[in-house]
Amino acid sequence: MLKRVVSPLIGALVFALASCGGGGGGGSGGSAAPPAASGPAWTQGVFQAASNFEARCATPRTGVDSQGSAFPDRAGSLAQELFWLRSWTNQTYLWNNEIADQNPAGFSDRVAYFNVLKTNATTTSGLPKDRFHFTMNTAEYLAEVTSAPSASYGAEFAVFASSPPRDVRVLYTTAGTPARALDGGLPKLARGARILTVDGVDVINGGTTQAQIDTLNNGLFPRNAGESHTLRVRYADNSERNVTLVSASLVEQPVNRQSVITTPTGKMGYILLNTFSPYSTEKGLADAIAALQSDGVNDLVLDLRYNGGGLLAIASQLSYMVAGPAQTSGHVFERLRFNSAAGSSNPVTGGVNSPTQFYSTGLGFSVADGTALGTLNLPRVFILSTSRTCSASESVINGLRGIDVEVVLIGSTSCGKPFGFYPEDNCGQTYFSIQFQGVNDKNFGDYPDGFTPSNS
Repeated sequence: MLKRVVSPLIGALVFALASCGGGGGGGSGGSAAPPAASGPAWTQGVFQAASNFEARCATPRTGVDSQGSAFPDRAGSLAQELFWLRSWTNQTYLWNNEIADQNPAGFSDRVAYFNVLKTNATTTSGLPKDRFHFTMNTAEYLAEVTSAPSASYGAEFAVFASSPPRDVRVLYTTAGTPARALDGGLPKLARGARILTVDGVDVINGGTTQAQIDTLNNGLFPRNAGESHTLRVRYADNSERNVTLVSASLVEQPVNRQSVITTPTGKMGYILLNTFSPYSTEKGLADAIAALQSDGVNDLVLDLRYNGGGLLAIASQLSYMVAGPAQTSGHVFERLRFNSAAGSSNPVTGGVNSPTQFYSTGLGFSVADGTALGTLNLPRVFILSTSRTCSASESVINGLRGIDVEVVLIGSTSCGKPFGFYPEDNCGQTYFSIQFQGVNDKNFGDYPDGFTPSNS
């Protein structure tokens, strides 16, 4: 089960022309769209099984995907894809009784139809109850979840202001990447550095034409390996210099860095963890915890400021490695609550709704199945958080508090996503529709407005 949220900085253009007119976005979708191809009959409130329409595609794929699995697609129609979305949502969506049932015939685009298949209710604070409804091209999703390499400098940028005067800073860099390459004896990019120009275009006050906007986006977020771009950078000491970066084909390192700090009360470990993606994170975390265990740390700082989530099972493994067997024995990491019609079953898998345990061994992603995991056996943990600390990261906070491990939260309020989904591919599009709420061993999971650090 993936628990994640799309970062607004991933896969999207950050800058746009300020002169563009306001109003609604383009594209199809909505009741005014041309009707879909003829197909199944719609009766409001009456739903056939989603399996009746599954993999009936307007444009069937052939061959195998990037993981070697054969595509299940069969010849079908757009109407069948839309009716599958409607039935699948009714069967699995957490708030399925809060969706207005709309006739698929009023839509000519599957994504536009999916976008209306969610609740419009709000939380007590006024935020939309479902802020996490999204979809991805399946090939792109598989590349992300399997940690396929992509073009990058090895730096994460934060766009604090996307319109003039813009403010773009470096959040972190990764060892062994172009961002950390030395220039005059110093790394080309460093945390906190501000980007002033990109290929001669002023980042702060420039970008008055589409060509300039394209230059900024292409220079900060290269699409291909081997691209060369020159940035003028202002560093934390107020020094400035021009650096030329050549993008490389890189894989995100989930454990960005770790260290041990000697304090008057003993050794404190530090881990900057940026994702819970399954294939790369499992081994990275196991190795990091084993190293801290060997160093004899008696305190731990988990830096989850930029961790938008990932696989719930990896979050469970991390929590077990922090707390150890004595504190987790006889307890569950997280229970899942599905829609009111589910009863004791899991409406997505069709099986029994079993809780997620504190996993004490490798699960076969990148650590051999059954391999014992190292533990720190700590009664408390310090967690650094921001609004990008989301989903599976919040499950770590909630799961540890559920077994009375003291979690000292430092930073700013987390994103507020006690919900999750099972990503579902149909006809080349992968859909993320909220299907469950997670609660800890004490049955607490009501934090739609996030966890707030005491220092706030």
